[in-house]
Amino acid sequence: MFKTLEPACLSTLQRGIFMRSPLSAIKSSMVNTTRIYRKLLLRLALVPIIAVTPSFASTLPDFSALVEQQADTVVKISVVTSVDSPESGGFPGLSPDQIPEQFRRFFDQFPQNPTPEPRQGAGFGSGFIISDDGYIITNAHVVDNATQITVGLNDRREYEATLVGSDPSTDIALLKLEAEGLPIVTIGDSDELRVGEWVLAIGSPFGFEHTATQGIVSALSRSLPDDTYVPFIQTDVAVNPGNSGGPLFNTDGEVVGVNSQIYSRSGGYQGLSFSIPVNVAMSIAEQLKDHGYATRGWLGVTIQSLDQSLAESFGLDKPGGALVAQVTEDSPADKAGLSSGDIILEFNGRSVDHSSALPPLVGAVVPGETVDMLVLHDGREKTLEVTIETLDEGQPVRTAEASNPVGESRLGVKVSAVPDDIAEQMGVAHGVLVADTDPEGAAAKAGIRQGDVILSLNGEQIDSVEQLEDVSDDVAPGKVIPVLVQRERSPIFLALTLPGAKG
Repeated sequence: MFKTLEPACLSTLQRGIFMRSPLSAIKSSMVNTTRIYRKLLLRLALVPIIAVTPSFASTLPDFSALVEQQADTVVKISVVTSVDSPESGGFPGLSPDQIPEQFRRFFDQFPQNPTPEPRQGAGFGSGFIISDDGYIITNAHVVDNATQITVGLNDRREYEATLVGSDPSTDIALLKLEAEGLPIVTIGDSDELRVGEWVLAIGSPFGFEHTATQGIVSALSRSLPDDTYVPFIQTDVAVNPGNSGGPLFNTDGEVVGVNSQIYSRSGGYQGLSFSIPVNVAMSIAEQLKDHGYATRGWLGVTIQSLDQSLAESFGLDKPGGALVAQVTEDSPADKAGLSSGDIILEFNGRSVDHSSALPPLVGAVVPGETVDMLVLHDGREKTLEVTIETLDEGQPVRTAEASNPVGESRLGVKVSAVPDDIAEQMGVAHGVLVADTDPEGAAAKAGIRQGDVILSLNGEQIDSVEQLEDVSDDVAPGKVIPVLVQRERSPIFLALTLPGAKG
């Protein structure tokens, strides 16, 4: 537009100057120029109207009606907590161990407090009402160690709440108010969520009540450290301290998640927020309501992920599924016929694309229920029926130490028989103990460490040093094979590539 109008303006001005008297030419050119500029401005005035109406603008969500309809279902939770005070060596806030020896005598003059009293703390979070008679869902960490819980509604009414039950493993807690006729949320289906879908959070970040923030679903079924049983919903919704326990809505006004965590190096929002799927939250809430505690299914396996090398060692084209490193004796998996080295591809009709996807699927099964499990066993797929039992948490064991090396293998390691005390400590009944590794050897390159116990090599159980050498000598040079080792109390598969036979 500018390129076509600009030459027209210049040519008109030039014609006026060269074809008429100076004065008349100037007047004429001014009139013509003014006329052209008016036309130009008129056309330019239409440009913004076209430019600011892109085709996708009408698809952007308007959450105003949702906030208006759902605001009353979201609550602010204030708690008073009790924290044990450390013993003070005569001075508040300090223990004797924290006072340098040369200054300790100056603090001895203060009164001693041999029986420290609990200190009071305070905190806040969010929640949402799921029944008109006062049941509320929030995060377990919001009400942890709470001696008093106060729930504030949108209309400024406040109630003292009772903690019905709490499940730290899923970070879900259930509260109860003595009230009736309360507004309730509409529960959605978190299994129907899709990446890219718009979502909205309502909560009390930093105590600012009923704050609404929006974003999209960034990823699904995220596994976070120390949160084995929750396939988190990842979003880019702005969530900050105080949002914990609040609802995550879809565009239909249905709750699809419970805001729980953020990933941050500053303590505030940095674009990564994580919510508990509402299907998980409601299942736990029902158990808390009925029993005061939650139970989850137990399969009885130790699993790990497969990388490309490990997948190739099991004959797979690409990584996928959950690799079974260990099967607990007399567990549901053991009774179903699952073996170490099997790869679980599907569980209860759901695909297991990563090892982290299995624990939430198992945990969601009601103990006593029988489900199908598709596994890859010795290169062939087969379906097993497994009856899930109740999970019983175990305890970690200290690291084993290598001792008395008596043999060396083609793997580039020195190994010995496993001493009885270490075998008991690590929970192994066979294998050989790695006493030392050659940094340039095949074992070290595969990730085998001093103190590991080699349980099997290329699918064969290892019972002695001699057997390890025999099995390794039979493997063709350059072939990638799986090796199962016990590290502390956790078995793990590694991909091992052996060099040529010993000379």
